[in-house]
Amino acid sequence: MRKYVIMGIQGSGKGTQSQLLAADLDLAHISVGDIFRWQVANHTQMGAQVRRCLAAGQLVGDDLVQALIQRRLAEHDWNFGFIIDGFPRTVAQAEFFMENYDVDAVIHLDMPDDEVRARVASRRADDVGEALAVRLRDFHEQTEPAIDVFRRKEYVITVDATPAPEAVQQQIREKLGLPARGGAPAAAGDRKERNGR
Repeated sequence: MRKYVIMGIQGSGKGTQSQLLAADLDLAHISVGDIFRWQVANHTQMGAQVRRCLAAGQLVGDDLVQALIQRRLAEHDWNFGFIIDGFPRTVAQAEFFMENYDVDAVIHLDMPDDEVRARVASRRADDVGEALAVRLRDFHEQTEPAIDVFRRKEYVITVDATPAPEAVQQQIREKLGLPARGGAPAAAGDRKERNGR
């Protein structure tokens, strides 16, 4: 069983890389963003809380996100493991996760802000400007320290997220010691780099 968390700035390809790993390794892909959208679309009590946070331009609170993750993982539909995308986003969420769940690795997709701006500008004009600046600030102020919480436990592998998706996926598999896509063995897993240094 493999259990992974994938973290990275907006536009770094978390969803794409999660889907590639999940499909090939038969993992449950748990996208917190997708769960939020489902809750909002279905007018649940949790969805109403999520909508209020987003309308105020705030990150969804730690307690709400943690409850959502607990509920999702309690479904136990992940016989071969899971990959979580979009969580944790704060130090409190990272500490909660480490206290309650084992994880094999945290995959950190590293991308410079300038590349993020270029990618987002090319696909969604409404995300450029102040909204993107807020997301970048939130990532650096809140999520990077959360990655450091995992890094102190040597859970983190860091990959360069700027190349094409297939090249990023190859990096991830090499650092985790996983087979290359299509079944050929990957290069020897560089376990010494698990802490991302």
